[in-house]
Amino acid sequence: MSCAAKMLADELTNLRVRTYNRRSMAEMRDQPAQRAKAGQKYGNTKVLDAGLKFDSKAEHKRWQYLAVLERAGEILDLRMQVPFELIAAQVAPSGKKHRPTVYLADFVYRLPCGSCVVEDVKGAVTPEFRLKRKLMLYVHGIEIKEIRS
Repeated sequence: MSCAAKMLADELTNLRVRTYNRRSMAEMRDQPAQRAKAGQKYGNTKVLDAGLKFDSKAEHKRWQYLAVLERAGEILDLRMQVPFELIAAQVAPSGKKHRPTVYLADFVYRLPCGSCVVEDVKGAVTPEFRLKRKLMLYVHGIEIKEIRS
C-alpha cells in the first residue's frame, strides 16, 4: 500500500494547505527563481552627481562641501579617488607574483600654506583601513584625516 493511501483525511487536508500556491517541481526546473541583488556591505547608497560616482551619500556631501571651499579659495587642487602605493609589487622566491597594496584616498587637496591633506569619509572603520592608515604614515609620512558620517 502506498504512503498516500495510508494518509488520514486530516493529514491530506493539512498537506493541501501547506502546498497551496507553491510552484511544482517542473515549474521550478523550467523557471528558476531570480536571486535578489544584494545591497552594499555596510548599507551605503551609491550616488551619481554630474557624472561623478560616489560610494556613499556622506562622501557626496563631503565633496560638495570641499568644492565650495575650493571655489572660495580656502583649499587648492581638490582631487578625489587618489591612489597611494603602500607596498610595491613583489615576486616571491617560488615565482608567484603579488600585486601592490594601494590605498585609495577619498579626497586629496592642498591648503594655501602648501601642506597636503588626505581625507577619508568613514561610516565604519575596518581593520584593513586601520592598517592602511598606519602604512600611509610610515611610507609617505601622511596622516589621514577621518571624516565620520
